[in-house]
Formats: sequence, structure tokens, C-alpha cells
Amino acid sequence: MSCPASFSSSRARGSCVLGGNSAWGSQGGGFGSCSGGGRWGAGLGSGAGFGKGSYFGGSSGFAEVSGFSSGASGGFCSYGGGMGGGFEGGVGDGGLFSGSEKQTMQNLNDRLASYLDKVRALEEANTDLENKIKGWYDKFGPGSRDGGSRRDYSNYYSILEDLRKQIVAATVENAGTILQIDNARLAADDFRLKYEHEQSLRQSVEADISGLRRVLDGLTMTRSDLEMQIESLQEELVILKKNHEEEMTSVRGSRGGDVTVEMNAAPGTDLTKLLNDMRAQYEQLAEQNRREAEEQFNKQSASLQAQISTDVGAASSAKTEITELKRTLQALEIELQSQVAMKSSLQRTLADTEAGYGAQLSGIQVKISSLEEQICQVRAETECQNREYELLLDIKTRLEVEIETYRRLLNGEGRLALVLKDPGTCVTPWFSDPSKTRVTKTIIEEVVDGRVVSSQVSSISEVKIK
Repeated sequence: MSCPASFSSSRARGSCVLGGNSAWGSQGGGFGSCSGGGRWGAGLGSGAGFGKGSYFGGSSGFAEVSGFSSGASGGFCSYGGGMGGGFEGGVGDGGLFSGSEKQTMQNLNDRLASYLDKVRALEEANTDLENKIKGWYDKFGPGSRDGGSRRDYSNYYSILEDLRKQIVAATVENAGTILQIDNARLAADDFRLKYEHEQSLRQSVEADISGLRRVLDGLTMTRSDLEMQIESLQEELVILKKNHEEEMTSVRGSRGGDVTVEMNAAPGTDLTKLLNDMRAQYEQLAEQNRREAEEQFNKQSASLQAQISTDVGAASSAKTEITELKRTLQALEIELQSQVAMKSSLQRTLADTEAGYGAQLSGIQVKISSLEEQICQVRAETECQNREYELLLDIKTRLEVEIETYRRLLNGEGRLALVLKDPGTCVTPWFSDPSKTRVTKTIIEEVVDGRVVSSQVSSISEVKIK
């Protein structure tokens, strides 16, 4: 029986592929690429998914040239080329497969078993990695508990608590000492202000005493002048009395003789009366001078006393006002110093608090960064393992499908039916059990400039084969 169409590895113009580049070939078409010359292209063409450099290694996976070799032999289409070392030779007139093909299938099965072992190993590694990730999250993740493998630090909690209490007590004691120092400084400043105030009061009193002493010295000088005037007047009075006595003595002595002189003259002057008059005049003058001096002294003393009283009252009011102002100033200075000390203490406390919280925040940020790096690393490893797992699972699935197809081919369960319509159409082959029913499905596609314009199913036929 001759093959209805040869299976060539080349493709001509107008070829169409059912489903595009299938999973079996990245360059050649899948089952059903057809050439414009009426020949089917390589079903498992060169550069296929299991070709050279594919995931299944070796020089070529299942075909380096073409899955279905070019040319046809008598009886049935020859499966030439090399399927990665399998399907060598062809199916000629002498049967379907030779012994070497069974060996090739055995090799394929062995390779599949090795691939399945690798898949199982990767699955076990993935499971182990997931368990490790889960364990890490249980230990270090949010809401984690202390595992059995972690070290027990509960013995250090009491020591840390004691140290924390000691630190708090030392901080409180330090704060109390600082407060006492501030209080002592404020008390010293208060005493210094009081000392300065008392010193200023003492200086003002000394200045007042000096002024009063000057006034007293002036009054003493005035009194000395008046006493000197009184002494000079008394001396003058003594001299006048002495002269008067001498004159009286001389007059009395002149009366003691017997000489009688009679003269016819005018009556003489009464000296006694004259002296008495002079004495009276001098006494009156002395009394008048004394009274004038006393009046002048009293007037000056009164004006001076009035001025002193006025000055003393003004000085007292000024001193009282100055004292009140100094007390107010002292109270305000003390309050200002207390506020400044409180501000400094609060600033130090704020700086210490900010430094402590800054250190804690830095530590937490470092821990967060470390955890984020670990999470990113674990996520990257997990994604890599997941991609490898999916890739291997996909390869496993494809390999199982391919092996199932080869098994059906080996057991004679599949036949390739082709229906060629025109150069612009292609037909999808179907595999069926030759001993039961053959199903032929015709799909007509219109291709313009290498693009499929329309596609329709023309007919489906079933032929029962005995």
C-alpha cells in the first residue's frame, strides 16, 4: 500500500498550521502543517520543542532533522530520521516496528522515569522549602511563638527587669539630685539678691547719715559763731563794767579832800545817772542782740527742721517705693530663673526621650529592613522553585502525552488519514482505532498572504473498520 502523500521535512509557500506553532515544534509545524505542493510538512520538524538544546538535553530531544522523514517506502509511510535515537529505520514492507524501536521506547521510558524522579525530588525540595518557610514564619513572623529549637531567654527576663528597675531608680535619683541642685541654686540666687538688697539699703542709710552729719556740722558751726558773738559781747560788757568802776573809783577819790572850791558855774552833770543810762543802754543793746541772735537761730533751725522733715518724708516714701520695686524685681527674677531651670530640665528630658525613641526606632527599622530582605529572598526563592516546578510539570505533561501517542502508534491503534482538497486548504488528521471506527474531519481554511481569512468544517465522516 502506497502512502497517499509523502512526509517531507521542508515547507513550501501557502503552508498552514492548525493551531499555529504547536507544542511539538518552535520552527516546524505541529500535526497538520501542509505545503503548497500538496505535501504535509514535518509533523515533528527540526528545531522542535524537544529538539536540539531543549529541556530534555542531549544533542536533540526527539528529532534533529524531522520527526517524519522525507520520502516514503512501500506499504506504509516510513518513519525515518531519528527521534532522538528512536524510530530509526522505517516501516517498510516487513512490519510496523523493529526490535531497535522497542529498545528506543525502553530508553524513552527510562528517561521518562528519570525525569519523573527529578520531578519528585524537586517536589520534595519544594515541600521542604515550604516547611522551612512556614517554620520561619512560625518562629519569626507576626504572632509567632517560641519553638522548641529556639533558645529559652526567660531566665534573662528577671535580670533584665531588675536592670531596668535599677536604671529607672537611678534616673529618678538623678532627676531628684538635679532638682535639689536647681533648688539650691535658686536659694543661693535668692540669698544673693537679698544680700544685694540689704547692701543697697545699708548704703542708702549711710548716705542719709552722711547728709545728716553735714547738716549737724553746719548747725554746730552756726552755734559756735553765735557762742563766739556772745563771748565777745560778754567781754565787752566786762570791759565796760571795769571802766565804769574805775571811773567811779576815781570820782570817789577826788571827793575825799578838804579843798573847797566854789565856782560860779553851771550845775554839773550827774555822772552816776549818766553811767546808769549807759549801762542800761548797753544792757538793752546786749539783750536786743541776744534776742536777735536767738530769733535768727530759731528761724534758721525751724526752716532747717522743716526742710529736714520734708526731705525725710520724701526719702522715706522713695525708699518704700524702691523697696517695693526691688521686692517685685526680686520675685520676678526668681520666677524667671525657676522657669529657665524648668525649661532646661524639660529640654534635657525631651532630648533624652527623643534620643531613646530614635534609637528604638532605628533598631526597629533595621529589624524591619532585615525581615523585608529575608522575605524578599524567600519570595524570590519560592518563585524560582515555583517556576521550575511549573516548567517541569509542563514538561512532564507534554512528555506523558507524547509517550501516550507513541504507545498508541506502537500498538497500532492510530492511523493517519489525510484528505487533500486544494492548494489553499489543509486538513487536520485524526487518529482512530483501525479495528473499530475511522473518523475523518475536513476543515477548509482560506489563506491570503499567509493569514487565515476564514475557516469552516465541511464534512465529518466515520468509517467502521473491521
